[in-house]
Amino acid sequence: MEEKVTRMEDILEENSSDDDMSHINEINVEKTNQTSFKRDIPKGKPKSGRIWKEPRKRFSSIVKSRGIRLSLEKKQKLKENLQRAKEMSRTIKEQKQAEKEAKKQRRIENLKRAEENRKKGEVVQVIKNTAKLKRMKKKQLRLIEKRDTNDA
Repeated sequence: MEEKVTRMEDILEENSSDDDMSHINEINVEKTNQTSFKRDIPKGKPKSGRIWKEPRKRFSSIVKSRGIRLSLEKKQKLKENLQRAKEMSRTIKEQKQAEKEAKKQRRIENLKRAEENRKKGEVVQVIKNTAKLKRMKKKQLRLIEKRDTNDA
């Protein structure tokens, strides 16, 4: 007859593996119960009647990607390009502003010159007898303009 010898190590291994498996099985059962519980509850028809609309997701459930990380060299190149573009646009704006200012200045000078020429070309008749002003009619008085005849 053969006797079966059991060692303490074998007993411990059997118990630990059974405990681990039972624990894992319990967790799996709980998870499936929770998910099936969630799926089993029908939402019903919305009060608004818009059955095609899905319920909104919470912000906490939305997963956002951080995007592609750029290397330091690429970041520096992008930064330099951006600065160069800004500088070019700034110089173009300054040139346009300078041209606009020069045009404005030239226009003002032309208007002054035209006014001076008009004044030089005027035919002036001095009224020495002020009594004539009192005898004049309104229309004639409107045509009369005062001038400074002293060219100082």
